[in-house]
Amino acid sequence: MKSAVTTVVTSADAAGRFPSMSDIEAVRGSFDRAPARMEAAEKLASGLEKLTAEAVDAVYKKGTYDQANKDKCARDINHYLRLINYCLVTGGTGPLDEWGIAGMREVIRAQVLPTAAYIEAFTYIRERVCIPRDMSQQAATEFKGLLDYLINALS
Repeated sequence: MKSAVTTVVTSADAAGRFPSMSDIEAVRGSFDRAPARMEAAEKLASGLEKLTAEAVDAVYKKGTYDQANKDKCARDINHYLRLINYCLVTGGTGPLDEWGIAGMREVIRAQVLPTAAYIEAFTYIRERVCIPRDMSQQAATEFKGLLDYLINALS
């Protein structure tokens, strides 16, 4: 699984060198942001089901998308939010890259699910985060960064 540490070590190993000072600083930066990531992960984990339901309801109440796909969309949004939670814990995008993004478009197309609905749901979640009600500014920045990463992958 890709994290800040594994990325640095893999890169240095591939180049046949020890990690450079900039590599070490990148890892240190990841460690410095760890408390904010853990806060975001805890908040996300405690409200995962509610957040999923709110996002799906916000998207499907517009009547733009077929209601028959609503349950599949809810299942997938919940799955992707769990992957974002794992990314917050690991400090890297590995869980999303390895278990969520690779092949994601094909799965969505095969199930005839509208990609735009997912983008709308994750955008809703990103905009819904309230500081300080939901989490601190730093935690929100970490969480929203991963949401943006996923939204861009879906686009």
